[in-house]
Amino acid sequence: MTRIMVLVEGQTEENFVNQVLAPHLYAFGYTAVSARLLGNARQRSHRGGIRQWASTRLDVLNHLKEDNAVFVTTMIDYYGLPETWPGRLEAIRLNSLSERADTVERAIFADIASSLGGDFETQRFVPYVVMHEFEGLLFSDPIEFARNIGKPDLSTSLQAIRANFSSPEEINDSSETAPSKRVLGLYPGYQKPLMGVEAANAIGLDAIRRECPLFSEWVDKLEQIA
Repeated sequence: MTRIMVLVEGQTEENFVNQVLAPHLYAFGYTAVSARLLGNARQRSHRGGIRQWASTRLDVLNHLKEDNAVFVTTMIDYYGLPETWPGRLEAIRLNSLSERADTVERAIFADIASSLGGDFETQRFVPYVVMHEFEGLLFSDPIEFARNIGKPDLSTSLQAIRANFSSPEEINDSSETAPSKRVLGLYPGYQKPLMGVEAANAIGLDAIRRECPLFSEWVDKLEQIA
């Protein structure tokens, strides 16, 4: 039996895991794939958001300690990641996208592994940081993205944004130019938890993996675990 828990920051990522990622992973032999919101379970119906590392760290450690047979991974947006997170300040100074992601993920892993000591089975924890946020993945197919948020006329504008970057994961992370900010600038009525996951479903995991190498590497790791 191979079970994995995906720790996420908000409802959008939770829905994505349950509706898009889980069916794919079940085909590789997982017996359980579950998304779990970080933080207070009583706030599951409210907005997400990335908390400070000390709080998130406690969640990760508790899940790993409570069930020594479950694998744990994260799906957290790099955009808006607090500076208290391991590796975040170092990553800011790096130009390479893959180096930024690797720096944060390695630092997160080192912190958790150090806390759990020498008996910790290191393969049980796979940190993943989405570059730069979930909406970036949807730029893998701007036409399907536009169609599935009910705005097919926006496909040209979304394609123009995508054309400026070699990968959707490179769409940058300032308060004006982050992927979600660009989408909201074109369509203020965009509703992330519902529309974003519907678009991801329509685009398909294969297309997202072709366009987003860091995301694909994460899925590869999860496949190999099973």
